Amino acid sequence: MKILKPRTVIYTIPFYFFCCNFTAVAQQINITVVEQMPAKPNNYYMRDWKKVEAGYDNMVFNSSLRGQYLPLIFDRNSTVNFPAQKSFGIQSYVGTYSPLQGEAINVLPAVISATLAGIDKSNQSGRNYVLECREYFNKRKEENIYLNQPVASSGNDWWYETMPNVFFYQLYSLYPGTDDFPNEFVIVADQWLRAVYAMGGSTTPWKDPFMNYRAWNFSSMTPNSSGVLEPEAAGAIAWLLYNAFIVTGEMKYRAGAELAMEYLNSLDSNPSYELQLPYGTYMAARMNAELGTSYDLEKMVKWCFDYSSIRGWGVTAGPGQWGVYDVNGLVGELSPRSYAFAMNTFEQVGQFVPMVRYNSRFARAIGKWVLNAANSCRLFYTNNLPGVDQDGKSWAEVYDTNSVIAYEALLKMDSGFPKGTGDAFSSNQAATNFGLYGSSHAGILAGIIDTSSVPMILKLDLLKTDYFHKPAYPSYLLYNPYPVDKDVEIDAGSGLYDIYDAVSHRIVKSAFSKAAFITIPADQAVVAVIIPTGSIFKYNGGKTLVNSSVIDYNNGMQVLNYSPRIKSLSPVKTGLITGDSTAFYCTATDEEGGVLTYTWKADGGKFTGTGPVVKWIAPKTPGTYTVSVSVTDPQGAVDTASVKIVASL
Repeated sequence: MKILKPRTVIYTIPFYFFCCNFTAVAQQINITVVEQMPAKPNNYYMRDWKKVEAGYDNMVFNSSLRGQYLPLIFDRNSTVNFPAQKSFGIQSYVGTYSPLQGEAINVLPAVISATLAGIDKSNQSGRNYVLECREYFNKRKEENIYLNQPVASSGNDWWYETMPNVFFYQLYSLYPGTDDFPNEFVIVADQWLRAVYAMGGSTTPWKDPFMNYRAWNFSSMTPNSSGVLEPEAAGAIAWLLYNAFIVTGEMKYRAGAELAMEYLNSLDSNPSYELQLPYGTYMAARMNAELGTSYDLEKMVKWCFDYSSIRGWGVTAGPGQWGVYDVNGLVGELSPRSYAFAMNTFEQVGQFVPMVRYNSRFARAIGKWVLNAANSCRLFYTNNLPGVDQDGKSWAEVYDTNSVIAYEALLKMDSGFPKGTGDAFSSNQAATNFGLYGSSHAGILAGIIDTSSVPMILKLDLLKTDYFHKPAYPSYLLYNPYPVDKDVEIDAGSGLYDIYDAVSHRIVKSAFSKAAFITIPADQAVVAVIIPTGSIFKYNGGKTLVNSSVIDYNNGMQVLNYSPRIKSLSPVKTGLITGDSTAFYCTATDEEGGVLTYTWKADGGKFTGTGPVVKWIAPKTPGTYTVSVSVTDPQGAVDTASVKIVASL
């Protein structure tokens, strides 16, 4: 099915005219938890995360290392899914008691993180580590998705089943030409789409799936409802399916993404459990911006920070300190213990920074949070805590002198100080609590965070983890934690450029080359988009575009009328016998809530009925026929969709 572009009036205005006629600054949305954090973290120290990631990659992927618990990487002596191909694993913890386990949630992110930091993992020391990640694609017919082990069964714990596929998609985004990745990409999408419909999702008529499960078994297409339920998985599933739509253009994936997202949006209590909700939250922002959906983004964002009773989950914040340390912005358990995790913090940063592109009203809050979180993340590493406040210092002093491996977690002790620790030693999983499965995600900070000409003002790359994004100009988030305005230098390279701010909806610097200073107001943020000097702006609804690339998704302009939007056009039966009939369902929405008019057409056969549901009777001549519908709102704006259907003898 192909959705045609709605009828839209596009205005073209030279940039100099726009500078004098912008409307208003995007009103910023405060996040209560972030407001409890200091604007300027105490005991501030920003690690060079690119250096951390480079050191981690050099250590973890070095099979020649020798010493206690080393090396940390291993080759698989035999492969199952791709027998003719090499494969490898990385231990989940230093000193693991399962040395040949190698989880996908560790291995794939290790490759992704290195890539985000500028390391090519497709050709490193004569090996293609990207290609070798394929071993986690469980290609047995009943699975056909990426799972946490090369031989595993789905249906046990949803985040261990959604996230290997999410990480595979990220890997595919970074290395799209890898061997059979394009085919596996579609197979994975089809499997998750099947699951959405098996959960009760439907487009004939439109019906949201029920997704409040612990996991989903792909062999039987049945749910696991035991234990702690993880409805937040709907967000990760929507992330997968929407990206499948972006890559393939197949509308069935977009419909599946909307079904999953509508379930997540319908929840009235915080479902936060692990790391799937931030993915759904990012996707809510992106789909609202690109499709015109109206998911409650503010609710989801605040869920990711607020306390969730499912697991006592949330983000650390408050005026008090853990001992002498600021430990604000970390993701983990808040109750009954204060227990923050490295992996979850890194991953939430990876989703919330690009989210700001699609809704700049969160720019200040996310900029302030990342400043605090990135500062606090240093405490996961040995060289930032006294030896008495960590439980693996002796090993690190010998083997990790650059402090590039993080503890699994930070625990607030009875003394009030943080302790570098984890669950591995106490649960008899490993001899240390150094969590490689968390450390392997640190490249997210390496890729996103850069310092600026002003201490504490970070330059955050909004595109680095915005996987499968549409064409875009370089875009950065900069938050000023000071009580006075600050001038910050922005580098752009050779050529002539302007800097457009998607928060104030205006050009803040014109016609500069290489570098320029922009002013960031006190305790505010700027979303700086670097565009060619003299660019002509086009306006499509509330979006501002330059050369077909959106530079501002919420430009503050008043839109008199939004076009209606067709969510789905679906026949009940996709294959017919000549002369047979099927019902067609068109699901459409209108921003203004007006009464919609449906006009049906086909290049053969005939219709009975009117409105959003009709019956189409196939011709008596076999062939492939196109059925289309136009949906018109009271102001005359139109959206059109079509679908091909086969009539056979």
